[in-house]
Amino acid sequence: MAETSRASEPSRLREGLRAYLLISAMWIRSLMAYRVSFAMTAFGNFAVTAFDFAAILLMFSQVDRLGGYSLSEIAFLYGVSCTAFGFADLAMGSMDRLGRRVRDGTLDTLLVRPAPVIAQVAADRFGLHRIGRLTQGSLVLVYALVAADVDWTPLKAAMVPLMLLCGAAIFAALFVAGGAFQFLAQDAAEVQNAFTYGGTTLLQYPPTVFAKDLVRGVTFILPLAFVNWLPALYVLGRPYPLDLPEWVAFTPPAVAAACLGLAGLVWRSGLRSYRSTGS
Repeated sequence: MAETSRASEPSRLREGLRAYLLISAMWIRSLMAYRVSFAMTAFGNFAVTAFDFAAILLMFSQVDRLGGYSLSEIAFLYGVSCTAFGFADLAMGSMDRLGRRVRDGTLDTLLVRPAPVIAQVAADRFGLHRIGRLTQGSLVLVYALVAADVDWTPLKAAMVPLMLLCGAAIFAALFVAGGAFQFLAQDAAEVQNAFTYGGTTLLQYPPTVFAKDLVRGVTFILPLAFVNWLPALYVLGRPYPLDLPEWVAFTPPAVAAACLGLAGLVWRSGLRSYRSTGS
């Protein structure tokens, strides 16, 4: 029985991915029916998120360094955080609608469909306009890679795509865990956003501007520091405020895998606790 269960896991993953892609494609076709509206919404998303970096530029119009970091170094932290979050938000951002579905009973319609619920929820009303945030973060990251004074090595160069991949996975795990929490809270979208959107805002700034207790919290409790702080400070040649060993900068893949596994368990527990409205 256990072997059969393990053998069916890849099949379930393929089924979920296929359902996700089909539902996402349906919503993208719907968006493309109104191309001007989509372009304006995507640009609006780009412009709104750009205000975060504009605020940083405004700070640097008055100071040369922030927390001991130059503009290009903070741009690197900002670019990695926003780009990684942009990928996760594009793929999983619809999870914050789950609470509304639980409240009005429309989640029941997803339960009876022959597709994994998590794939249906994540692809629900797929927001391609979120690509504006991803584009904006990517542009800042490109600027930082050109402007930052980094002694590039093959290992440091490889750390950049690794940070984006692992950071996106960690944020995706937060989206899934936040969605699972809404099975119980039913109206917890803002709580979820505090850890996802709030988390990426936190990581846009160097850890030296925050209290050490907060830095410990996002390192050992909610591992947001593994999105960019720990690996990025290795790339920039900066010490981490908690004096951790250098090898910790190479642990984001393990942390991301652990976060995804834990989020999956939390999701299954939340889904099993759901009581249908009978609608």
